Amino acid sequence: MSATPRESAVPDRRAPAPGTGRRRFVAISAWLAAFVAWWVLLGLPLTDPILAYAWLWLATVAWRTGLPWRQHMRFGRDWAPVVLLLEGYNLSRGFADNGATPHVLELVAADRWLAGWSTGGDVPTVWLQQRLYDPAVIHWWDVVVSWVYFSHFVAALGVAAVLWLRDRARWAAFVRRWFALSIAGLVTYFACPAAPPWWAAKYGLIDPVARISTRGWKAIGLHGAGNLLNAGQVASNPVAAMPSLHSAFALFVVVFFLSRVRRRWWPLLLAYPLAMTFALVYSGEHYLIDVLVGWAYVGLTFAVVGWFERWWGTPRERSARERATREATESVSASA
Repeated sequence: MSATPRESAVPDRRAPAPGTGRRRFVAISAWLAAFVAWWVLLGLPLTDPILAYAWLWLATVAWRTGLPWRQHMRFGRDWAPVVLLLEGYNLSRGFADNGATPHVLELVAADRWLAGWSTGGDVPTVWLQQRLYDPAVIHWWDVVVSWVYFSHFVAALGVAAVLWLRDRARWAAFVRRWFALSIAGLVTYFACPAAPPWWAAKYGLIDPVARISTRGWKAIGLHGAGNLLNAGQVASNPVAAMPSLHSAFALFVVVFFLSRVRRRWWPLLLAYPLAMTFALVYSGEHYLIDVLVGWAYVGLTFAVVGWFERWWGTPRERSARERATREATESVSASA
């Protein structure tokens, strides 16, 4: 993508200065303490692209403490397009419905067709909440659901930050797919606005459903932890459910690394998108069909971006090889 920063195939490998390990430990500890305090008192800052940008930048400064400031400024240069595009995505998504009537009954029918054989004809969200949700009690699985749901706002950002520190070329490949997946979802939100289960229940189109994705934090004393997330849910477009980018990002992060992980670890990695699916369906955020379409978008994104990279990269690589060969031949001829 043209907006993606130019990658460098050579990661930073500067030798650590004396005392760097101790300074790094102190700096990272201070960053963690400040981050947790902000999260508990004000809410998770990673739900907002600009706040996430600031906190991740500070994390890279703490991790690479001792480097000159011009090195730390590279984060700002490389990540500015990422933040601008994510912020634009967040803002534009809120206008995706454009006053149109959202699709609801089609999604209800799809879920009943997909899972009705095992739920007695109920929508999976309704079936799960009737058996697991208690308005008066927060169970352990409610806490797990809230943490899994929260991980959506951390996983892709965290992976991108680590890749930026370790391998800029892989970071750029990750970001290209991240952008493409987000844009594909945004286009679909405009073309086909669709409402989630909690919205359908609110207007009596299905049996009662509660929106419970963040309630589990209250059970462990993090009453303010979901403030920014809850505010974002109120401000976001309520009819941007198809596809589920929560489930799509969960699968995307896993699939990006599958080729570099031994097969015996695949079931453990794939448990993450499956856990996200349960969290989204149980909490009333998405239908099962939203999740499956999100997964299909991941496959389409990898196919399209991979083809683009091969089409764009091969001529450049061939040109570089030809230039290197020509220069080597000229050098040999000159020496002869």
